[in-house]
Amino acid sequence: MIEFFMPMIPPQTTHQQKKVTVINGKPKFYEPPELQATREKLMAHLSKHVPEQKYLVPVRLTVKWCFPATGKHKDGEYKWTKPDLDNSNKLLQDCMTKLGFWKDDSYVVSLITEKFWANIPGIYIRIEAV
Repeated sequence: MIEFFMPMIPPQTTHQQKKVTVINGKPKFYEPPELQATREKLMAHLSKHVPEQKYLVPVRLTVKWCFPATGKHKDGEYKWTKPDLDNSNKLLQDCMTKLGFWKDDSYVVSLITEKFWANIPGIYIRIEAV
């Protein structure tokens, strides 16, 4: 099992923000600068926690997105505003796959993910074999 917390302000930019252009009549997908910066930020934080051996068995991934508590929001209160969890997790899991946490993100067979307002912002991650 691996468990860690990455203190940071979680990114608002998600995988959904990829763009497409047409070159010589063919679509070409690309990442705008904001998405590239978000990917680099996640990769830098995650790289400190890559396991010595990648998971080659099914895993449960637990992710808790902790956004800075602002205004009337209290520590631990669920966050129901953007970004959407599925889009945030897609980018996170892609980064984890690229870094070698597991052979492929298809190995994630159980996903528990939540987002909160928090006094200490960051991303909590737990990976366990199931």
